[in-house]
Amino acid sequence: MTRLDVRGFRIFKDDLSPKDQAAIVDALRHVLRAAPLFRPVTPSGKPMSVRMTSAGKYGWVSDKKNGYRYDPQHPSGAPWPEIPNSILDIWHRHVERERLPDCCLINYYGEGTRMGLHQDKDEADFSWPVLSVSLGDDALFRMGGPARGGGTESVWLSSGDVVVMGGDARLAYHGIDRLRFGSSRLFPKGGRVNLTMRVVD
Repeated sequence: MTRLDVRGFRIFKDDLSPKDQAAIVDALRHVLRAAPLFRPVTPSGKPMSVRMTSAGKYGWVSDKKNGYRYDPQHPSGAPWPEIPNSILDIWHRHVERERLPDCCLINYYGEGTRMGLHQDKDEADFSWPVLSVSLGDDALFRMGGPARGGGTESVWLSSGDVVVMGGDARLAYHGIDRLRFGSSRLFPKGGRVNLTMRVVD
């Protein structure tokens, strides 16, 4: 494992072994059966290119009527499933054993999808970091600062990489510019799954 520090982002390359990754993918299948992927709509009414779901006490949702927010229910009205232990183990290792995350957001990136520069700022307490896990195809991760429009740096994230966004990086702009679609064999049809664990309350 190699650790990189870029603009306050702590990047742990190859943090998860292939066996660990396969166990997480297996656990995610149970999550997706209980809370299927959906495509959120931005407050302006534009559908996002990624599909997503969540696990934990809250899930992250968005629609034209109420905008970006955390909600205790999947859009279907069902409660979110619990965060699998194989995913919580990563949080325990890098963040905290006693205080668990309230939400594990699950984003699926298909061919040609991206995520524009944004801040994670819908949480009540920014003293806790956001922990990100990459699974599947390589993704070009762009990191900026706390103000939009400043300089950025980019790093390719591969399957099994973990990023901890805390301290100066907690409210930094970041996003995914593009994928190397088909670069990983973790998912037979290609694509990338990104897990982000957050303390919401």
